[in-house]
Amino acid sequence: MPHATLEPPVTDSPEFAPDHRPTPGEEAGAPAPRTGEPRLLVSFATYNEAGNIAALIAEVHKVVPHADVLVIDDNSPDGTGRIASDLAERDPRVHVLHRPAKLGLGTATLAAMKFAMSRGYDFLLNMDADFSHPPRYVPGILAGMSKNDVMIGSRYVRGGGTENWPLPRRVISQTVNLVVRFLFRMPVKDASGAFRCYRVSVLRNAELDRVRSRGYSFQQEVLFRCFKAGAKLGEYPIIFENRRAGASKVNRKEAVRSMSMLLYIGLRNVFGLEQKRK
Repeated sequence: MPHATLEPPVTDSPEFAPDHRPTPGEEAGAPAPRTGEPRLLVSFATYNEAGNIAALIAEVHKVVPHADVLVIDDNSPDGTGRIASDLAERDPRVHVLHRPAKLGLGTATLAAMKFAMSRGYDFLLNMDADFSHPPRYVPGILAGMSKNDVMIGSRYVRGGGTENWPLPRRVISQTVNLVVRFLFRMPVKDASGAFRCYRVSVLRNAELDRVRSRGYSFQQEVLFRCFKAGAKLGEYPIIFENRRAGASKVNRKEAVRSMSMLLYIGLRNVFGLEQKRK
């Protein structure tokens, strides 16, 4: 089994890709205020999700009709980006960022965070684009934002769980979360899931420029940055479901690299080297 190193792995730039092409809906600028409702942006990072994306956006709009949607597509060869752009042409609630290549989940989520901050949204809700995060849980997660700054769709609180996960994947996931709780000292049971809602005002104060992770470890690190910025964290039980269409993108090499990054940042935290800047 490979040994983790304490040296930080090389990372990609979190900035928008240089060939970013705005859709007509995106060109409209900041969303119009809606009386009595927080401005909500739901983001999906996509790569080869042509079989899921249209149905997923439709289901999200069934439970939160007022939400805007942002698709960050990494030049999917199956035409996911084209499908999303077609939807944006017909629905002003849908926006698309087209990136030139597969740049990773972390950079895609950072792009969504920057989009939400620049467009004046109140909440950013991030979801997987393969139906692993069922939209039926969205209202419960949003309800938790009345008392919290980050709400996590959690597999590991009472009522949560996973569907048809093989034992090795369950063991790895739970081990990672134990390590994170010990090294990062965050009061959550599921620090690795991507189904989350962020208060955008907290993201502005979370020193996102310090985020080193770009792969699987991004979820833990960005939660840690929010926590260090004073965010109150909450969890809502979900059942994580297997994808409905397409192939899984779990990468063993990236998993090892991400564990290395978590150990690096976590040990820096234990030794007091990850203090928030004054």
